[in-house]
Amino acid sequence: MRPIVYAHRGSSAAYPEHTRAAYVQALLDGADGVECDVHLTRDRHLVLHHDAQLGRTSDGRGPVSARTLAELRRLDWVSWKGVPIPPGHGSRDRQLLTLPELLDLLRGAGRPVGLAVETKHPSPYGHQLEEEVLNVLMREGWDPETGRLGPVTISLMSFHPDAVRHLLETVPARHVCQLVETTTRRTVRESLRVNRTAAAVLHAGMRLVVPPALPVIAAGLVDIVGPGIDLVRARPDLVRRWAADGRVLRAWTIDTARDVDLCRALGVQQLTSNRPADVLRWTAAAGARDGAGIPGGIPAGVPMPAVGPGRTRSAAMTVR
Repeated sequence: MRPIVYAHRGSSAAYPEHTRAAYVQALLDGADGVECDVHLTRDRHLVLHHDAQLGRTSDGRGPVSARTLAELRRLDWVSWKGVPIPPGHGSRDRQLLTLPELLDLLRGAGRPVGLAVETKHPSPYGHQLEEEVLNVLMREGWDPETGRLGPVTISLMSFHPDAVRHLLETVPARHVCQLVETTTRRTVRESLRVNRTAAAVLHAGMRLVVPPALPVIAAGLVDIVGPGIDLVRARPDLVRRWAADGRVLRAWTIDTARDVDLCRALGVQQLTSNRPADVLRWTAAAGARDGAGIPGGIPAGVPMPAVGPGRTRSAAMTVR
């Protein structure tokens, strides 16, 4: 069975992330599901946006939380990407999406589709963010027991263990994902577009987030584990252990055929990608290779220690 493919912030390699265009394209690409990040606006609307600050993906400045939805609607969300938006992907003034608007889009897909919602922290609203996500989903008719909202199956996730624990008070563990990643100064510098000095300071702080996530996983509090690809590459033994423990593994961000092969070899069942059409093509090709008995599999040089007897969910899992 091929891995389930989620479109990371929509088909975000093709169109601006988190926009209507990106999600329309994800559905056209055949993605099994989509992923989104949410923040609360000043007037308590849930908008799809990754960064706490405006600026990287719009012509706005300052915190998302300091703006009203109406103010955010007036910003330009597409020019930074430098690609035209096709007529069928929504007008420029309809590209910013709220969570309910994304739900409407997915329900109109005409087929089952998954939705992975990540709550972003730190947030000035604390766990009000999770509460509003749950309130919106409940008002829309979501059933936490089944995870279903019509044809949409929804799971919730966060990097922050306290947010995950808060979600678990309402949502069964089978629909909750603990995200986890190692960080390097290079990835901090590239993802946040800061200089080396700032990256070093931020990296020191970000490392503090990773260890607390591991006890949540080790204790079996969640059924879904979301390792970043840097962690998958650095600790294949850890990923294999989670797979052997029966966890659902949702790796991100998988944008190369090599990483697809690595994840498949490790037993990762769900792949989150900026390029879902490519990943679907690569997984189909890998499946054809498997069926024909042609070696594909794990890239050379990546250690693959076996899961030894007696390894359990409570085993120590330290990211080095």
